[in-house]
Amino acid sequence: MMKTFSARSVLILSLSLSSFSIIPPVTHAVAQTTNVHAIITPVQCLYTALKQVQDSHADFTQRSKIVGTAVDQAYDLETLLKASVGLRYNALSADEKQKLLHTFRDFTVAHYVSSFKPGSDARFTISPNVTDSPIAGSKIVQTYIGSADNMPGTEVDYIVTNKNGAWKVTDVLLGDSHISQAAAQHSDFRSTLTSGGVPKLITLLERKIENYSKD
Repeated sequence: MMKTFSARSVLILSLSLSSFSIIPPVTHAVAQTTNVHAIITPVQCLYTALKQVQDSHADFTQRSKIVGTAVDQAYDLETLLKASVGLRYNALSADEKQKLLHTFRDFTVAHYVSSFKPGSDARFTISPNVTDSPIAGSKIVQTYIGSADNMPGTEVDYIVTNKNGAWKVTDVLLGDSHISQAAAQHSDFRSTLTSGGVPKLITLLERKIENYSKD
C-alpha cells in the first residue's frame, strides 16, 4: 500500500497491522529497561490486537471483541473521555457519565476495527526511549505507523499515565504537529453537547459506530 499518512487521518485510514517492532535502545540499565517495558506495555497490547484482527478473517463483531479487550487493557477511557468533553464533564450526573463512557468505549473500539481492516499492510514501530510528558507523572511513548514503502511512517505518540499501579493510555498525539486526540474530540463534541447534551452526543456516537460497522 503506497500511502503517506496525514496527522488527522492516521487513525481512520483503512490500514491494518502486519508487524510491529521495537527500535533497540543503545543501552539501558536493568531497572530502566524494566520500567520502560511497563510503560510501553499498553501500546504493545493494542498493536498485538490490531495485528490479530488484521491477520484474521473474522467479521466486524468478532474483531470488535478482540480489539475491545485490548482497548480495555490499554486505555484509561474515563480520563480520555473527561478531557474530550471538557469542564462540563464534572456537571454530568453519575448516570450520564456511565452511559456516555459505555458508548464512548464502543465508539473507540469500532473506530479501530474500521480503521485496521484484515488484509492491509501497516508497519508499527515502537521506540523504547520514552520521554516525560508535560502532564506531571505521565510519559510519552513514541511510535510510527508506516508501510513497506514508507518507513518508519507517520509519528503517533501515546501519553500514558500510571493509574493504580498500571500504565494506561490517556491521550494520543498524531503526526509531526502532535495533534491531541482529546483536543480534536473536544472540538467535535462541543457543539453537540451544547445543542443537545449527553443524549445527543450518545446518538451521534452510536451513528458513527453504525457507520464504522459497515465499512
